[in-house]
Formats: sequence, C-alpha cells, structure tokens
Amino acid sequence: MLPWIHLATATAPQGDTLRLLRRGEEFSIRLGDGNELMSSRLSGSEEALASFAFERLAGRPAPHVLIGGLGMGFTLRAAQAIAPPDARLIVSEIVPELVDWASRHMGAVFGDCLSDPRVEIRLGDVGQEIRAASDAYDAILLDVDNGPDGLTREGNDALYGKAGLRAAHRALTPGGVLAVWSAAPDRKFSERLSLSGFEVDAKTIRAGRTKRGARHTIWTAIRAGA
Repeated sequence: MLPWIHLATATAPQGDTLRLLRRGEEFSIRLGDGNELMSSRLSGSEEALASFAFERLAGRPAPHVLIGGLGMGFTLRAAQAIAPPDARLIVSEIVPELVDWASRHMGAVFGDCLSDPRVEIRLGDVGQEIRAASDAYDAILLDVDNGPDGLTREGNDALYGKAGLRAAHRALTPGGVLAVWSAAPDRKFSERLSLSGFEVDAKTIRAGRTKRGARHTIWTAIRAGA
C-alpha cells in the first residue's frame, strides 16, 4: 500500500491544526492528532445533504442556497448537479487554506466546480452569514464541526443551539429548508429544531456511495409557511 504524503497544513480558528494528506488518488483532511475529518473516498452522506434539501425545495425557481463549509466540495458538487441554471450557491468557509487547497492540491477532486458562475465563495463564519440574513435563503446546508453533537466545541452553539436555530429560521424564506449533517444522531437536536419552529425529518445515511462506511445523520427541517 502506498504511504500517505503530507501536502499542506492549516490552522482552524479554534486553534486546531488541519493536515492535508494524499495517498495515490485519495485525499484525507485530518486533525493534528490524526483523527480524520473527511476523505475523498467517502462522500455519500455529504452528497445526500444537498439532494435531500433540493427534494424539499420542490422545483423553486432561482433558489438561493447557503452552504456552510467547503470541505472537499462534495455537498457543493451535489447541489450543482441538481440546482437550476438560475440558482445561487454561496459557500461560506472559515478556513481560507481549504479554498486554496481545492485548486492547488485537489484539482482531481474539485474539477472546475469553483468556476461555475452560480457559485460564490465567501471567506468567514457561516454563523455570521446566517445571523445577518432575513428571509434570504431558500435552503441552508450545514456540514460544520461534525454536527450538533459537538455543542461543547467553542462557537458551535451559535449554529446548533437555540439562538442559532432561531437565526436560521429568520434567515430562511417561508417553506425554506435547513439541512444539517452530523457524524452521530442527536435526539435533543431534533427537539430543539421542533421548538424553533421547524418541521423535522431525520435520516441515517451511510458515509460511502456504495452504502458502506459509518452511519451519519441528516436532518431536513422546513420553516413553516407557504
């Protein structure tokens, strides 16, 4: 088996060290302690995050979609494959190096998806994007900090706590979709979504496209209204 080759290092805002590794055609982003955050081998659940959200949009014209986290671009590319030509796909990424890695090191993974005129990359905190918006997005797709089970991580409450969910509710248009990816199920998060005015559906999805790998959870929560 080929060895892993270290390509680049970045520091996340909370101080975590991120490392980009490559082995043959496979890429891996890991924390400094070695724990894998994402792999180019496993993209099924991230792609489902986009497909579930667009299913709920029911053919809305010119949907305005906010994607929290670029990662390896799996959610973005799945959204591009489904979204109509007049869609707007805004990707909010807090680690600038991840955007650089997409073109500098992972061109084989990203292809030309970042040159799509529907796509806008915004460097910064997706929580701030949400809090600054009102009736602005038809869908918000969040794949941040391993999901709501990470509430103890500093700053995570701004997305997945009560205040964060109220902000997401305000940021969505009536009938808009909040889709959330998580590495693990979280009953209390489902309850918080309901208490925040969402109609909630949670599904368990395999990490891999071939229905193999770890089981992840995806919530699709609908803001009530016509």
